[in-house]
Amino acid sequence: MVNSKENEAKPRNRRQNAPREKWSERVIQISRVTKVCKGGKKLSFRAVVVIGNENGQVGVGVGKADDVVNAITKGITDARRSIIKVFLTKTKTLPHVITGRFGACEVFIKPASQGTGVIAGSSIRTVLELAGVKNISAKQLGSDNLLNNAHATITALSNLKNPAISAAERNLPIERFYS
Repeated sequence: MVNSKENEAKPRNRRQNAPREKWSERVIQISRVTKVCKGGKKLSFRAVVVIGNENGQVGVGVGKADDVVNAITKGITDARRSIIKVFLTKTKTLPHVITGRFGACEVFIKPASQGTGVIAGSSIRTVLELAGVKNISAKQLGSDNLLNNAHATITALSNLKNPAISAAERNLPIERFYS
């Protein structure tokens, strides 16, 4: 008679049984790029991808390859390497006004009251939505380059102050920052 415990599949490690977080991926831009070589033009594709868990983590990545699918896959891999943590309030907005710059792009992001929604354009909206921000107002200043605007948004979000540290510095209760 065979022991029933021996027939059960045993987990090899704890990571396999851990619940996986739900990550969303959105392609912002796919562009066809060419490089002029001695033998003629070499065609390839560039994909700009945003990845986020809609719970305070987001990243932007760029992938280049000879076909679109590989470029998107490389972009997702690059975005996973550059994930940042975003501090959100209870109403799913940012704690304070912030500005981000990247290249010739500047992004102005301002918290909004509950029920406002995401008021932003182009790639800024995508980055903010995948970060989990629900109520925000943003303005794109300068260039309208999609990649640079996404990077400027990431720069702004990474410059947000930690509410716990700000509360400690100002000798205020932390609850005041999460209204």
